[in-house]
Amino acid sequence: MRTRAMKLSACVFGRSFTFSSVKEVMNKANELRSGDVQAGLTASSERERVAAKRVLSQLTLDDLYEHPSVPYERDEVTRVCVDACDASARRRLKGRSLGEVREWILDTRTTGDDLLAVSPGLTPEMVAGVTKLMSNMDLVSAAKKIRVVARCNNTLGLEGRIASRLQPNHPRDSVEGILAVVLDGLSFGNGDAVIGVNPSTETVESTVEILQRTKALLTRLGAPTQNCVLSHVTIQMQAMERGAPLDLCFQSIAGSEGANRNFGVTVALLDEAWAMTRARGTATGPNVMYFETGQGTALSANAHHGTDQLTMEARAYGLARRYKPFLVNSVVGFIGPEYLYDGKQILRAGLEDHFMGKLSGLSMGCDACFTNHAECDQNDVEALEMLLASAGVNYLMGIPVGDDVMLNYETTSFHNNATLREIYGLRPAPEFEAWLERVGLWRGGALTEKAGDPSQFLRREDVREVVFGTAGRRL
Repeated sequence: MRTRAMKLSACVFGRSFTFSSVKEVMNKANELRSGDVQAGLTASSERERVAAKRVLSQLTLDDLYEHPSVPYERDEVTRVCVDACDASARRRLKGRSLGEVREWILDTRTTGDDLLAVSPGLTPEMVAGVTKLMSNMDLVSAAKKIRVVARCNNTLGLEGRIASRLQPNHPRDSVEGILAVVLDGLSFGNGDAVIGVNPSTETVESTVEILQRTKALLTRLGAPTQNCVLSHVTIQMQAMERGAPLDLCFQSIAGSEGANRNFGVTVALLDEAWAMTRARGTATGPNVMYFETGQGTALSANAHHGTDQLTMEARAYGLARRYKPFLVNSVVGFIGPEYLYDGKQILRAGLEDHFMGKLSGLSMGCDACFTNHAECDQNDVEALEMLLASAGVNYLMGIPVGDDVMLNYETTSFHNNATLREIYGLRPAPEFEAWLERVGLWRGGALTEKAGDPSQFLRREDVREVVFGTAGRRL
C-alpha cells in the first residue's frame, strides 16, 4: 500500500467541507437520486456535492484502487474485480488525477480503441469515479467513441447499427401468445439482440417449452438471432440438461456478494453456468451470457455496504466482464421511484450506466423504462432512447406499444426502435439486416411497406404449425 496523503477537503464559495473517507467523497459526489437519499448517503446541499466532486477530481486512480467500496476480504465481487485488474493496461494513465483522466477520455484525440486498451486496468470504483465528474453530454460523447463488438448467432456493436431485444412476455406463459408477439416484433425489424422471454411461471417445464418453440420458430423463419428465457440460472441449467435449445444464459446480478446472494447466485454458480452454456448451448458464440442490472439493486437487498447506487452498479459491470457476455442490460427505471424518483434521475442513470458498461468493455444495452408509480412519462424515456442512440448503445428493448402486459411497466416499443433507426440512419445487426432483406421487410436502409404486418409469416404452413401446434389452424 502507498502512504500518499490524500486531501479530502475543499472550499466552495467560502465554505469548507471535509470528508472522512474516499467512500464518503464518492457517495456525496454522486448526482441526486432518491435511493441515495433514503440510504443517507447523498450530499446535504449542492455546495457540498460540488466540494465532493472537486476532491474526487484530485484523487488518483491508485487512490481508488486502494479504497474499494467493500473490503477485499469481505466480498467476492471485490475479489473478482481486484484480481482481474491489469495494472499494465492503465500504465498510460499512471499518476493522473481523476479530473485529468476525464479530460483524457473526452479529448478528441483519444479514440475508442485507446479507451478499450486501458479498460482492463480500471476497477469499478475508477469507472464510477470518472463518471461522477461528467455531464450528460460528456457521457454521450465519451460512450459514442467506444464500440464493443460481441458475437453469438449474430453480431452486435458495429458502427452505425442498433439492435433490440424482442420481449414477448405473456401473463400466463401462453406460448401461442408469446410467438404471436415475436412475429409482430420481427415484422417491425425488432429482435436482433435476442428473443428474450420473462416467464411468469418459472418452472423447468415452461422454460423448456418456450425455448423449444422459440427456437423452432426462428429455425423455420431462418432468422439469425438468439433465444433466451429469463428464468433463474439454475432453472436454465436444468433445461439444458434436458436438451432444451438455449442460445443465451441469463441472470440478474448486482455489485456485492450479499446482493447476488439475494438473487440466489454466487461467482462459483455463474462460473458453472457459463461453462455449461459454452458446452451445451446451441449458439455459435463465443459470447453466450446475458446479464441484467440496475441502480438500486444492492440497496434494495440491504447489501450496499454504505455505498452509493452508481458505484454499486459499476461493480456489477466489473463482475459481468468476467464472463465476456453478449448482452448486459441496465433495467434503469424498473426498480422504482424509491431508487430513481423521476424522469430526470432515470435519464441521468441510463446515460451513466451505458457509459460505465462500455468503459468496462461490455456489450451494453439499456431498458429505458419506468414503473407506473414513478414521476416519469413516455416523453422522458423517449428522450433517453434518443440520447442512447446518439451515444451508440448496442441495443434497446422492443415491446408492443412499449407496455409490458406481464411485468406492468413502460419501455421502448417496436415503433420506437424503427423510428430511432430512421432518425439516426442506423441499421440492424448485419446478419439480421440481410434476413430482413430476404423476407422483403428491409430495402435501401429502411423498412418496406410490408413492415408491421405479422400475418405475412403465417401464410407459411410450417410457421403456422410452430405457432399454433397444427398446420390447419388460422388466425
